[in-house]
Amino acid sequence: MKDYTVEKLRNVCLMSHGGAGKTTLAEAMLFNTGVLDRFGKVVDGTTTTDYDPEEIKRKISISTAIAPCEWKDYKINIIDTPGYFDFVGEVKQGIRVADGCIILVPAKGGVAVGAEKSWAYAKDQGIPKMFFVSKMDEENANFFEVLDQLVNTFGKGVIAFQIPIIEGGKFTGFVDVINMQGKKFDKDKLVDTAIPAGLNDRISAIKEALNEAIAESDEELMEKYFGGEEFTPEEIRKGLRNGIGDGSIVPVFCGSAANNMGVQPLMDAVIEYLPSPSDRPAVKAKKPGSNETIELKAAADAPLSAIVFKTVADPFVGKISLFRVYTGTLKSDSVVYNTTTEKTEKIANLFIMRGKKQIPVDKLIAGDIGGVSKLQATNTNDTLCDQGKPVVLDKIEFPEPVISLAVEPKAKGDEEKISSGLQKLQDEDPTFKVALNNETHQTLISGVGEQHLDVVVSKLKAKFGVSVNLVDPKVPYRETIRKKVKVEGKHKKQSGGHGQYGHVWIEFEPGENEDLTFEEKIFGGAVPRQYFPAVEKGLREAILKGVLAGYPVVNLKATLVDGSFHPVDSSEMAFKIAARLAYKKGLEQASPVLLEPIAHVEVYVPDNYMGDIIGDLNKRRGRILGMNPQDGGLQQVVAEVPQAEMFKYATDLRSMTQARGFFKLWFERYEEAPPSVSQKVIEEAKKTMTDEDEDE
Repeated sequence: MKDYTVEKLRNVCLMSHGGAGKTTLAEAMLFNTGVLDRFGKVVDGTTTTDYDPEEIKRKISISTAIAPCEWKDYKINIIDTPGYFDFVGEVKQGIRVADGCIILVPAKGGVAVGAEKSWAYAKDQGIPKMFFVSKMDEENANFFEVLDQLVNTFGKGVIAFQIPIIEGGKFTGFVDVINMQGKKFDKDKLVDTAIPAGLNDRISAIKEALNEAIAESDEELMEKYFGGEEFTPEEIRKGLRNGIGDGSIVPVFCGSAANNMGVQPLMDAVIEYLPSPSDRPAVKAKKPGSNETIELKAAADAPLSAIVFKTVADPFVGKISLFRVYTGTLKSDSVVYNTTTEKTEKIANLFIMRGKKQIPVDKLIAGDIGGVSKLQATNTNDTLCDQGKPVVLDKIEFPEPVISLAVEPKAKGDEEKISSGLQKLQDEDPTFKVALNNETHQTLISGVGEQHLDVVVSKLKAKFGVSVNLVDPKVPYRETIRKKVKVEGKHKKQSGGHGQYGHVWIEFEPGENEDLTFEEKIFGGAVPRQYFPAVEKGLREAILKGVLAGYPVVNLKATLVDGSFHPVDSSEMAFKIAARLAYKKGLEQASPVLLEPIAHVEVYVPDNYMGDIIGDLNKRRGRILGMNPQDGGLQQVVAEVPQAEMFKYATDLRSMTQARGFFKLWFERYEEAPPSVSQKVIEEAKKTMTDEDEDE
């Protein structure tokens, strides 16, 4: 691949709802540039950007992939992102390093939630957008219906730059509205054709909207427009570039990627209308350790700054770090500074990635995207720069995991391999978390949805050779008491030689603190002072298991009030055992109850789903605390819900709101569980204890 200047680079992100044809469009673009000699298909698992075994098996994109190609003396870095919501972290990575995006919308089915989300992500990132109405070759494809939906959903700035020509129910060409030319597909060429008379009314309405939008992009053009003058071709081009650049104009193109129809004109539009890295506003960065903001303009001769936006855990090559250079030039065999870890890294061999293929290069300039392997102290979101001019680039904000499941090994002895494999997958995917719950002794994996965790488990098997089952996490219940009791604990053993003697009277009552409150009120030395710590220690060990279902006991106050001792046979051990005997007896008599963890939940949904959401939270034994209107037509529902009812909530909320809703959740406090729940948990615990006894 030859060297390009910053002005000749285009970084374009393909985004959409799942199944709209992004990967096929990327394949067609690569095919048109001569990079591929055959056109791969998603169904056959032969595309360039869906190369992971999981993607081939499931026939969907799971990871963001980069595919550079050369078109008419420009280099286009195609960034193919997944459309399924479980892989939103990948979309965030892709859009972070893009300078423009193409949102695909199928000609049958139109605007789905994925298109709305893509629009929102692009808007947050402040990058120009284009729409591509895909799958125009399919039966019942309806371009104008989709166009109306786009305008109604995203505003009047959405303007068709092309209108399809349909003959005999088939998509045969399009009208280029900007240049007022009819174009017809002739095998893999485009030939001129007459504009069908039936489209004239539509075209004149679009031309009017376009002229208005061009006029609004520049004051001089505005004056000309109101003066009734025609724009020159140069003014039209300038107005469109400005309008698309600031987001006030969003062009709509059409075609069929699978048949490579309309893809070449779309590629021309990417070069013509989407900005190069040097056309974009300066990137904001900070100086390490301060809040001072500096602006970085994309230039190859500036000091180096680059962000690692994605990490790939390759079992053969090791860790691959994908990055975008924002300023300066990164060269092979150079040393760079990581401002996040404050360590230097040796850049050995630079390459650009096309799907899984690594193409070696000696340097990458500002605006370009590439990869490097085996960096020791660098992860996703780290900034690499010149040590003499350190900067910190803004990090990608990843969504927090919303669903957790427990991992159980299918084969004994695999724990070590599972732990190391999950750790590597966590390095690769910032939306995936692994944690060991010390209380329940379960390894919990958390992600964005059930499909996300399913893919993690499949990758664990494929890449690291270990199989696991996913089960619901255990709920960390607690136990406490409701009334005050006074009980005796006596441990007495007489045998040859030294005996054992410990004797205590302890009052147990509900306490203020979660932890054990221990006091002593001994008169006349009934129990010598040196045994008090042993009594407390015995109780502290005992409260780890309650008498109902074996869960830790909280809010307990224990007061040592009386007892007796033997000058020879008493020992710390004897008093520890006596305290535990008193504990068991005392708790059984003091109305023990089970406590369940209650979560604070905030659900954000569009207005029209409110009834369903509130009804569903009530079904989960939730208490609604309030409702607050939010920006963008959303409502916030605040509730408290038992944690046990929330494990699969992410999946249920998604299906209830067509993925438009999201939620936040954190632990609030413990509360007494209702009898029906309590009974079930106690029966379950007894069964588990019996099973464990049998195993022993």
